[in-house]
Amino acid sequence: MVTDRFEELGVVPVVVLNNADDALPLARALVRGGLPCAEVTFRTDAAEESIRRMHEAYPEMVIAAGTVLTTENVDRAVAAGASIIVSPGFDPEIVDYCLSKGIEVCPGIMTPSEMAQGVKRGLTRLKFFPAEAGGGVPMIQAMCAAYTSVRIMPTGGINQKNLAQYLSCDKIFCCGGSWMVKDALIREGRFDRIEEMTREAVTLVRQIRQG
Repeated sequence: MVTDRFEELGVVPVVVLNNADDALPLARALVRGGLPCAEVTFRTDAAEESIRRMHEAYPEMVIAAGTVLTTENVDRAVAAGASIIVSPGFDPEIVDYCLSKGIEVCPGIMTPSEMAQGVKRGLTRLKFFPAEAGGGVPMIQAMCAAYTSVRIMPTGGINQKNLAQYLSCDKIFCCGGSWMVKDALIREGRFDRIEEMTREAVTLVRQIRQG
């Protein structure tokens, strides 16, 4: 499963690309920095082409398509090279469509009712979004106490300062974060800095997990 690879890495960079020409230098920075993965959000016109270029140049990368809001986007993302579909909320139509096609999906949830919908469909890995605004680790622990088979990928408001709090929770298998791939760094072409911050994130994950 793709989520197993995410768990190994600990952090998944959440990327917004407005220009597909930034896809390759960004992918290079992430791979060199030690995080050969990304969640490319489908909120821009450049997303599909960005996924395609990243996948073709770096087939070892695990690429998720994020902010997927329609079944059409599911098809486009997978055709471009995405290995998993991630959505901000629990959309039954998208989840059921992915499951019917054998496409791995990690839908967003923020309530026990939404978690129950995932469990009902046999899902054991779910996204919690927006993590910090939605109650953070205490909320995740409270919900997972009732649904013990589920593990969570929190995204939204996670950074270097609170990463340890999240990854130290045994109900969390990885975290989504954008602090190492900020929009400004991409726009300014500071891919050397992105590589540096990615490497720092990898080191931080290792330190947290080693206790």
